[in-house]
Amino acid sequence: MARRRPLYSRSQRPRSAGSSAFTPQGGATPVYLDPYNETRGPTLRQRIGGWWHGLYSRHQGPVLVASGALVTILLIGAYDLIAPDPQRITDWQFTTAVNKVVDERPRGASVESMAYATIIPSVVRVDGYGDEADDPSTGPTEPKAPTAENPPEGNLQEDFHEEFTAVGTGVVIDEQGTILTNLHVAGAAKRLRVTFADGSESPAMMVGARPESDLAVIRPFNVPDEVHPATLASSASLNPGDAVVAVGFPFGIGPSASAGVVSGLERSLAQEGRAALQNLIQFDAAANPGNSGGPLVNADGEVVGIVTAILNPSGLRTFAGIGFAVPIESAASAAGENPL
Repeated sequence: MARRRPLYSRSQRPRSAGSSAFTPQGGATPVYLDPYNETRGPTLRQRIGGWWHGLYSRHQGPVLVASGALVTILLIGAYDLIAPDPQRITDWQFTTAVNKVVDERPRGASVESMAYATIIPSVVRVDGYGDEADDPSTGPTEPKAPTAENPPEGNLQEDFHEEFTAVGTGVVIDEQGTILTNLHVAGAAKRLRVTFADGSESPAMMVGARPESDLAVIRPFNVPDEVHPATLASSASLNPGDAVVAVGFPFGIGPSASAGVVSGLERSLAQEGRAALQNLIQFDAAANPGNSGGPLVNADGEVVGIVTAILNPSGLRTFAGIGFAVPIESAASAAGENPL
């Protein structure tokens, strides 16, 4: 049997890895044999790499944005998968937590204390003296107290007087140190001395009066470097039940504050031998001898009246729940001021 002559491929394709080759003698073109007897193209990885490279080179910006968005979505999804379930509380637990916070929070200042803090720099003590020997600059004197030998005078409806205490109260109303007080305080003594909130003292003199309202205007000879006039507010905005604070020196003790409410408006008070006081503010904040001439202030610390009288059915000059103040409109007009 004759031997067959082998066939040689004339393909010029370079040999790929894994292929066997046979180089014939005589300079013939080498033949590369595919072990699987078929032509091999690019791998899947190479095709994907080529596609991605082309896409990225043509659309670099959008590809980066899309890639960032995809990564973000994947991260959010992963977080949702691993994050614990939110804690759910009942209405009772919520209420308990809120109440605990409210109970443990620092208590704020009361309305009354804030009103007192606002007015106190403007409050002065007014001392009356009969002669030089009674002046505090010559030595301390003890205030007189009512006794069986020295009973308080007046009837049940008479406004209280401080003759036996020699102490009253006033309030500064302007930068010049002008002071409003009661006429029965300033007019009951030959000499006056005022003590300001900073502790400084000065002789004073009465420069004006309105007897029909039991009001007096006094002016000190020496005024502190820093004077704090009170803010005046119309009493027209007052209503029964509104909170008020009376500040003064009851029985010489003070400055003292007492809180209450407006009990009534446009009250009148009869006085023995004098015309009745009209258009008064009735209040139930405690007032006693020494409070006369002091400010009655609202919740904002604004002066709405000047304390002038109390009413005690027992005949004693101590507080029994009914006090009276002259509206600030009348008091301010006595000093030429306008509270509006």
